[in-house]
Amino acid sequence: MTAAVVAVPEKPGRVKSFLDLVKIEHSVFALPFAYLSALVALDRLDTGIHWIDLLLITVAMVSGRTFAMAANRILDRKIDALNPRTQGRELVTGAVSLRTAWTGALLSLVVMAVAAGLLNWLCLALFPLAVIPLVIYPYAKRFTSFPHYVLALAQFVAPVGAWLAITGTFHGSGPAWVLGAAVGLWIGGFDIIYACQDVEIDRKIGVHSTPARFGIPAALWISTATHVVTFALFVWFGQLVGLSWLWWVGLLITAIAFAYQHVVVTPTDLSKVNRAFFTANGFVGIALFLFTVLDLALL
Repeated sequence: MTAAVVAVPEKPGRVKSFLDLVKIEHSVFALPFAYLSALVALDRLDTGIHWIDLLLITVAMVSGRTFAMAANRILDRKIDALNPRTQGRELVTGAVSLRTAWTGALLSLVVMAVAAGLLNWLCLALFPLAVIPLVIYPYAKRFTSFPHYVLALAQFVAPVGAWLAITGTFHGSGPAWVLGAAVGLWIGGFDIIYACQDVEIDRKIGVHSTPARFGIPAALWISTATHVVTFALFVWFGQLVGLSWLWWVGLLITAIAFAYQHVVVTPTDLSKVNRAFFTANGFVGIALFLFTVLDLALL
């Protein structure tokens, strides 16, 4: 009789585990807006597509977000261990060591700095200012009920940075600041919805958030108001840069996506938070980017 062979699942490698830790796939949310800002800036310069600059913007964006997520996971690992929803995160379970997380975070920071320097001197000079909100955000939930707006400030950087990467100057960059504010408030507003899942445990362990402070119904209203302002800023951006009817079609689709996430998530039913996060929010950036590309290419 031969002994039965039991298949043992292969343990993921350190790189894959680190990428799981930082949710690398979530880069899709802000990256399209960096491209959108860069393409509008290129259209204004009328110099054609700068493929190398777009590649460097991609590297800077992804590495910056990777640093931010790794820092967030490192600084929040003890909080994550107390929350049933986050107890499966890699630093809590040991799938990623603290040393690996720090190595990945610091390497990402170096890559971001190199990409900024290769773009132009202004991006390199502003690099420390871009990093500050990325570091502050994990601490914000320890002292303010509005950490979501610190996250908004961190996301604000992407469209502005992409514009400056292309132009190398603040002159004429007003539209990028409007777009940056829209993107920041969009993500900050959804972060309020996301935090509704953790109200009870946050209150118990002393983590601050808008839902924990004001309750879920009030938090959802605050999120809705934030997204109304977001939509107004998108409208303003389109007017500032003179985009055509294609942009407005994309914006109409975006309005539907916004409405969807606020309809499916209610104070009595938070079961669809992840659906709103992955479906509606992932769709917003891609839709607006594609309609902007069509606008610039065809009209």
